[in-house]
Amino acid sequence: MATTLITGANKGLGFETARRLLAAGHTVYIGSRDAERGRLAAERLGARTVLLDVTDDASVDAAVRAVERDGGLDVLVNNAGVEERDAANGVIGAADVTAELMRGTFETNVFGTVRVTHAFLPLLLRSAAPVVVNVSSGLASLTEVTTPGTPRYTYPGVAYPASKAAVNMITVQYAKAFPQMRINAVEPGFTRTDLNGNTGVQSVEQGAGIIVRMAQLGPDGPTGGYFDAEGPLPW
Repeated sequence: MATTLITGANKGLGFETARRLLAAGHTVYIGSRDAERGRLAAERLGARTVLLDVTDDASVDAAVRAVERDGGLDVLVNNAGVEERDAANGVIGAADVTAELMRGTFETNVFGTVRVTHAFLPLLLRSAAPVVVNVSSGLASLTEVTTPGTPRYTYPGVAYPASKAAVNMITVQYAKAFPQMRINAVEPGFTRTDLNGNTGVQSVEQGAGIIVRMAQLGPDGPTGGYFDAEGPLPW
């Protein structure tokens, strides 16, 4: 059965995805930048844990060595992410966004995704059925964000949707470069998590469904796509 690593998995969507994949028979690594939180989450689930800060090269390299020692990797779920919000938990719009804020968001959401994927590629390429799931957002859809009348049209933030649009492009380019792998971006939906101050409209159980489904793709599954629970999304 598959061995899976999920970044940012000590809580929220990552934790629920880990729970579901464990139930499906996967061996799951809880990737967490906080060792104690990762350990506690893994103990609750019966998972493995690995210290992993997606913004730190040394941390990622050490995680690769740890996973390799235990046998390898079949599925990578790039779940760790941040969203720009002010002290009052409001989204930061175009008038107030700064280059420094953009840089911080991209460091986790974009550079972190590339850092982790690049580091684990050698292990994934040894798998008989390698899969990468990049957790994106419906706010990455240029079609949706530019269509008046859609919920995403009214979202004022800049850094988060820009970072997730970059994740979508990364997904497409990696999928073309590695056709033997299944590499897709997913939109979990507006889920109640710490990322958005628990303002989402659905549970983590609902949001994790598409992540879990795409993490279990076989070699004949889609690749280079962008999906939510109902199917493909417009770019």
